[in-house]
Amino acid sequence: MASLAWLLIPLFAAIGAAIWGSWAARDRTTGDISELTGYARFREAMDQVEQTRPATIRTTTSGTEKREKAHSGSDAV
Repeated sequence: MASLAWLLIPLFAAIGAAIWGSWAARDRTTGDISELTGYARFREAMDQVEQTRPATIRTTTSGTEKREKAHSGSDAV
C-alpha cells in the first residue's frame, strides 16, 4: 500500500502542474476596444472643460486689457 501512495504523489503533482500550466497560459487580453472607448470619453471630457473655461485677462504694457485664450497641455505640440 505504501508503494501505491508513492506512485500517486507524482501523479497528483503532474495533474496539478497541468492545471496550473493551463491557468498560467490563459488568454488575459481584454482587447483595445475598451481602452479606445475610455480614451474617447476622456478626450470628450477634456474638450468640454476647455470650452467652458473662461479666457484669461492680461494687461498689456500700454495699460489696456487684452483677452487671451487659456493654454492647455495640447498647445505645446
